[in-house]
Amino acid sequence: MKKEYLEGGRVLNAHGVRGLLKAEAWCDSPKVLAAQKRIFFAEKDGNMKECKLTRATVGGGFVLLGIEGVETREDAIALKNTVFYLKREDIPIPEGSYLIQDLIGLAVIDADSGRVYGTVADITEVPRGQMYTVRTEDGDVLFPAVKEFLKEIRPEEGIFIRPIPGFFKDEV
Repeated sequence: MKKEYLEGGRVLNAHGVRGLLKAEAWCDSPKVLAAQKRIFFAEKDGNMKECKLTRATVGGGFVLLGIEGVETREDAIALKNTVFYLKREDIPIPEGSYLIQDLIGLAVIDADSGRVYGTVADITEVPRGQMYTVRTEDGDVLFPAVKEFLKEIRPEEGIFIRPIPGFFKDEV
């Protein structure tokens, strides 16, 4: 089941004296966060508290956020190191693209034989794309998510690949 709220980033610190927050964006780009109208904070009872953004600008790889009701430096410092969330419906997702959150846990399947190698445990951004950590019975394997090996993603079924021989331990 897809999560309604996704981790959007973390408040790093206060910025200035008027309640601005310096935030680390966990989106594809800080611009995705800066385009949001609202963010959410998890409350102790498990509910999500909606907070309207009054300002959002990108600078130096971070996003400066103004939040309605956060007016002073002390208000902002109280949120330091707090993870905030975005509502799935607020995030623009181009056709044919997937959220990393939705790929974690999918089966990794040989496109030709149907053999299931394991499941996606993590996805790491690297300079030339992404590396999938595939959890197998024999341990974790790093798999490059490049067009030469990655054939198709079907979120309802799995990720279909064509690895080179020896990439995964052969079945006995």
